[in-house]
Amino acid sequence: MASKDVKKKVFITRAIPSIAVDKLKEHFQVEVNEEDRSLTKKEIIDKSKDADGVLCLLTDNIDEEVIKSCNNVKIFSNYAVGFNNIDVKAASSKGIVVTNTPGVLTDTTAELAWALLFSAARCIVSADKYTREGKFKEWAPKLYLGQEITGKNLGIIGAGRIGQALGNKSAGFNMKILYHNRTRDLNFEKECNAEWVTLEELLKQSDFVSVHVPLTTETRHLLGEKEFKQMKNTAILINTARGPVIDEKALVKALKEGEIWSAGLDVYENEPKIEEELMKLDNVVLLPHIGSATVETRNKMAAMAAENIIEVLQGRPAINPVNNVNLGEKNGL
Repeated sequence: MASKDVKKKVFITRAIPSIAVDKLKEHFQVEVNEEDRSLTKKEIIDKSKDADGVLCLLTDNIDEEVIKSCNNVKIFSNYAVGFNNIDVKAASSKGIVVTNTPGVLTDTTAELAWALLFSAARCIVSADKYTREGKFKEWAPKLYLGQEITGKNLGIIGAGRIGQALGNKSAGFNMKILYHNRTRDLNFEKECNAEWVTLEELLKQSDFVSVHVPLTTETRHLLGEKEFKQMKNTAILINTARGPVIDEKALVKALKEGEIWSAGLDVYENEPKIEEELMKLDNVVLLPHIGSATVETRNKMAAMAAENIIEVLQGRPAINPVNNVNLGEKNGL
């Protein structure tokens, strides 16, 4: 073990699976925030300003102020596939590498989208509550009537890794796959017999609409009042991507007025705050952002985040960089 590695410090902003901590401790001094909460900006600055590497979470706001305060940091390794919580431009201007954890949570998140789809379509949560409250007295012909899934149209907005995984998993339900993406993916079309359509066509034709786009200036409020009016009144909306992609107030209106039938959400526009009216509706399933929450996936994410830090702090290129920063004298390596 080289002495220069021992002297380097890594700060982890919240306790994550021990596989990451153990890997990092083989090479560096490691400090972990053991409190079960997100740190304030001031706390992040205080703990990160003398660190060489920071392993951060999607809930950490790594903005320009934080980045300017971190004089020694060479890498912000984000424990997530998304990185909209980090000012990548500010990091790049300071020669700091930003990394994420792509690929390892693809199937897990697609599985959760399916869980939400089934739950919303078949009134699972409401029916479970009804049963637990002792209200189930006998079988009834109109009790919790849902929507069938087999043979229906599945609309996928964003055909990246997770969107395509969702489509691949639909094979057993004989569904027609419609997708909207910035570019066509001929392999996806061939594998799933998927059809590229405009967003408007997708919304009009789909029985289920599942969102899988990253959050950008172009995708913020991608779905709002206009788009909900284009959907079938029997349609079900699923979002496991990013909350601000959907205008939450417009969604409440659409659900209350029957413009769409139901929704299943794992993410929210102002997370963790949720639109108050949304919380009161029975025709929406709400989850606490658990798209990647399996033991296997969270361990893989932790290992990948740690490996990115190890590579960068030992003078090698990051495994999963999201910006283009050359390692060298600027980073003190």
